Amino acid sequence: MTRARGITEQAADAAVDTACRMLRLPTIRAQFNELADRAERDQLTYRGFLAELFMAECEERDRRRADRRIRAANFPRSKWLSDFDYDANSSVQAAVINTLATCEWVKKGAPLCLIGDSGTGKSHLLIGLGSAAAMAGHRVRYVLASKLANELVEAADDRQLTKTIARYGRVDLLCIDELGYMELDRRGAELLFQVLTEREEKSSVAIASNESFSGWTKTFTDPRLCAAIVDRLTFGGNIIETGTQSYRLAHTRAQQDKQA
Repeated sequence: MTRARGITEQAADAAVDTACRMLRLPTIRAQFNELADRAERDQLTYRGFLAELFMAECEERDRRRADRRIRAANFPRSKWLSDFDYDANSSVQAAVINTLATCEWVKKGAPLCLIGDSGTGKSHLLIGLGSAAAMAGHRVRYVLASKLANELVEAADDRQLTKTIARYGRVDLLCIDELGYMELDRRGAELLFQVLTEREEKSSVAIASNESFSGWTKTFTDPRLCAAIVDRLTFGGNIIETGTQSYRLAHTRAQQDKQA
């Protein structure tokens, strides 16, 4: 039986397995034999083989961290920018979305507003851009506007408001969906304004709304508060209008036409 530095290959494999357990290197432990065989076939140097092992471990750890950030964001469903159908919505420019996908705006703490009718892809883009930010290493949180307002009111009643606002303040990107779908009472609106103020010019907020800014008075009934919130969400940020033609409705009609 062949030996390496006085031990059998079987003993060497066992030693590697034990060391990987102790050093918490699960990917190297799982892939060691495969990578060792490949290194032998490709005649890699010792340094090359060692680099392959460490790169495999690092890549897998990056993937697991990205998965954890995606789960922590609390997205209601998986949506990826690569799946967005630009042909179905000509109002959205692929070049603009691809630029946003680099996440430079998140690094700068800039806001993003996605405005358009129902079914035009706002939530898809919101979740997709949020997922891209999480994959890039940013802490992300997704929440419905009404749920956030209710959570803040409950926190205030329980004397936990400061802690709750701080928790939302710690994420790099806060994604607020369905802003404008329903009226918020004055207290909820004011508390939401506190969250936006806490993040202003420090950390990014991205919102999706089916109402143009002029229609936000239906959600924020105090005109001055409404104006202040619009100012917080637009200053130095990006505004994308997804249009009025529902992709979902068009898709449904196309399917019905095929069946007919």
